[in-house]
Amino acid sequence: MRNVIVTGGSRGLGLGIARELALAGHRVIAIARQSNEQFEAVVSDLKSNGRGEVLLRPFDLADTAGIPGLVKELRAELGLIFGLVNNAGIGTSGILATMHDSHIEQLLRINLLSPIILSKYVVRSMMACGSGRIVNVSSIVSFTGYSGLAVYGASKASLVGFTRSLAREVGPLGITVNAVAPGFIDTDMTGGLGAEDRAKIIRRSALRRQAKVGDVANAVEYLLSDKAQNITGTVLTVDAGSTA
Repeated sequence: MRNVIVTGGSRGLGLGIARELALAGHRVIAIARQSNEQFEAVVSDLKSNGRGEVLLRPFDLADTAGIPGLVKELRAELGLIFGLVNNAGIGTSGILATMHDSHIEQLLRINLLSPIILSKYVVRSMMACGSGRIVNVSSIVSFTGYSGLAVYGASKASLVGFTRSLAREVGPLGITVNAVAPGFIDTDMTGGLGAEDRAKIIRRSALRRQAKVGDVANAVEYLLSDKAQNITGTVLTVDAGSTA
């Protein structure tokens, strides 16, 4: 059973990804600050059906200094790490001119600095077994832009650059690095969108609908599978054709 870390794996998109990877046969380590009813329900459902395993490891990813110790503990406890899904992120919105500096720093720490540092230490585990998969969760905002999400868009665009360069670095070691770019899907992060905004998103989508959490989870599962062993340095867009 391959160990896969999913950050922000206790709710929303991260939980959907964790569930899909567990059903595919991976042992999923969900990193989040705390558990919740939604997470416990998924764990219970997987156990009752005898399919998959999801473990929660409480950790605040804002504590970047603690990441090396976290990875060391996971390796000692569970063995080599095969996959990493850098999903955790915050979507703090606000016009840049009036956005508080502390909010800018927090967003960049969680959305960009944390996944870079976590990838650094997880890659060392992957190097030991000569294979591995990293998937970074970006966003279509990284290449379309969206008013009020300048800092968020910057963090997600940076993840794409990080993905492509890291893929070059670790490719000779048998490790693939890819990204998925979801559109506006129904999660806590997009809960602030009003009915009018949702209607606009649907109207401009080629398929006249919104992508779902399960669609993104399926894309991540594919990129971690053996079927995607020769795919690296790419960005897979999952947005029901919003950017087509």
